Amino acid sequence: MRVLGINALFHDPSAALVVDGRVLAAAEEERFSRRKHGKRPLPFSAWELPERSAAWCLGQAGLRPEDLDAVVYSFDPTLARPAEAMGLDDPWDELRLTYAREAPRFLATALPGLDPGIVRFVPHHMAHAASSAFAAPSADTSSVLVLDGRGESASHLAARRVGDHLEPLTSQALPHSLGLVYEELTEHLGFLRSSDEYKVMALASYGTPRFAPELRRHVYPTGDGGFHAMGVPWAELTPPRDGEKAWTRDHADLAASAQTVLEETLLDLVRWLHGRTHDETLTMAGGVALNCVANARIAREGPFSRVWVQPAAGDAGTALGGALLHAAVEDTAPTVPPRGADLGRGWSDAEIEAWLKTAAVPFERPQDVAVAVAEALSENAVVAWFQGRSEFGPRALGHRSLLAHPGKSGNLERLNDIKGREQFRPVAPMVLAGRAADVFEGQLPSPYMLFVHDVRPAWRERIPAVVHVDGTARVQTVDPANEPLVARMLARFEERTGLPVVVNTSLNTAGRPMVDDPRDALECFGSAPVDVLAIGPFLVRRRAFFANGGGGGANGGGRS
Repeated sequence: MRVLGINALFHDPSAALVVDGRVLAAAEEERFSRRKHGKRPLPFSAWELPERSAAWCLGQAGLRPEDLDAVVYSFDPTLARPAEAMGLDDPWDELRLTYAREAPRFLATALPGLDPGIVRFVPHHMAHAASSAFAAPSADTSSVLVLDGRGESASHLAARRVGDHLEPLTSQALPHSLGLVYEELTEHLGFLRSSDEYKVMALASYGTPRFAPELRRHVYPTGDGGFHAMGVPWAELTPPRDGEKAWTRDHADLAASAQTVLEETLLDLVRWLHGRTHDETLTMAGGVALNCVANARIAREGPFSRVWVQPAAGDAGTALGGALLHAAVEDTAPTVPPRGADLGRGWSDAEIEAWLKTAAVPFERPQDVAVAVAEALSENAVVAWFQGRSEFGPRALGHRSLLAHPGKSGNLERLNDIKGREQFRPVAPMVLAGRAADVFEGQLPSPYMLFVHDVRPAWRERIPAVVHVDGTARVQTVDPANEPLVARMLARFEERTGLPVVVNTSLNTAGRPMVDDPRDALECFGSAPVDVLAIGPFLVRRRAFFANGGGGGANGGGRS
């Protein structure tokens, strides 16, 4: 069975292709359009479809639209209620629902040859739940928790997977929404709503939760698997921040307070769910599941022995979840979890070399790019690392990354300057899975950078660039069996420096999507003060690039 999953209605439009139970491709539209998050989550943009990512997914498998057995759209308009009836202030929501109802015809126009009769609607939170339940390895029986801003008429789902069956247990009706409350706070603190929530999480580490008692009057668990979350008087607690002005201690304290109350509520939901299922494994999805500080507390204090979070936990992941859910129900072939998050576009060595020659940049082909990059990093170079297929989801996981030396404290400020980010933002460490426990405390392995870990005291002064103000780090562990090139680079870096950790942050600049294709990589390298671009087996060095006047001649200056 050939199933194409589509996420389009709110934000992060995406597509995913599942064939005979196996995930062949998944990509976000932003990587093609170069618009962050693909679009803003407005009713007026609800008609926009992930046309390019869907076409790419089909092309990856050599399929045409008429070859598909089903197209799954991750929102079911028949389950929606008028916004005013749900207590939401969204006067144009009916326009959004109109676009959702017409999705089959829009999709047939976007993908010529597609039969609109094969389009299926799947409930938004069930798509989220399936994205974690069916993608998690060794999770045939597991509990599932989904939390985000909103779906059709709810903001939360607790469910259970047993084999190919996904059973809803309870949900929280709107307008109560932990995701919307966090979005409100994001906007109040001067950041972009439904985009910059991760900045609030980072800022929280600089404050103390002194506003938590007041927040608990408006955000709290109800003891039945649900919660109350609405009506927070943000302006009565602190004045709103003008995004152009510096944040204050009050802003950091408000962020810390909201983070604390969010964690407390999540822990109650997790304990309630475990009390119903008594499972060992919890899988999570939805935008709230990208809060790695909360995830770490759930893993540390919650009743489940294992917590697995979908790396594309936001709405983009519902394209994958919708396709997996349909395959699990309708296909006789068993669903197979993907081996990693590298489900996007990739290029052969020959194709990359052609790009470099077209760009006329000087490049070289070292004997082993991993060894050459380890050497450059040991000399405190910042390296743009472009390898293999791009990641599906918001985290750079060793395929589209900026790398740096963790032992140089100035590299945090240096990388934030390169990316044009706020200086309170942390960068993350990547470490070989076998060395992680020597340096970090917390849930391990952590291959998708979705938990924070305490940095062991003996290491904090040795790797200062990746230690956040609260002594934690958002760790990515690297398994040599899955990521041999990254693992070899890490091993060689440790041989040269004695440090088993390398700084890893996403290969992009502020406000732009992560680099995806070779042109993006070259444009980023040309516009940001990065020392080395490691693209496939090739290296482009900044000094050579500018020594040559910014070009390498007709043959690109390549050599073996």
